[in-house]
Amino acid sequence: MRFALAFVLSGFPFGGPQERVREDRWFGRDKLYHFAASALIQSLGHSVLRANGRDYRDAAWTAGAVTFTTGLGKEFWDRSQGRAFSWRDLAADAAGGGTATIAIRQIDR
Repeated sequence: MRFALAFVLSGFPFGGPQERVREDRWFGRDKLYHFAASALIQSLGHSVLRANGRDYRDAAWTAGAVTFTTGLGKEFWDRSQGRAFSWRDLAADAAGGGTATIAIRQIDR
């Protein structure tokens, strides 16, 4: 477990020089795309799992894990393409997934 954590954290840009630094705003079209994509992934994942007989809790947690992994994978892909890893993009992903979870909870009672 320690090795896995060290491996994951070693890929994060904790203050070293970066090839291309772009302005990463909290609000903008990119954050809207992250929010919407994560909400869609969370909703679709939850719906598919519920349709296949999973209870609400299992479906919510599994869809959340898929949503988080997708967002994290996108940031690692951005980094591999020479763009900065964005914690703000991950925050928008979390907000979208969380909003979808709350909306689904209101519907799926």
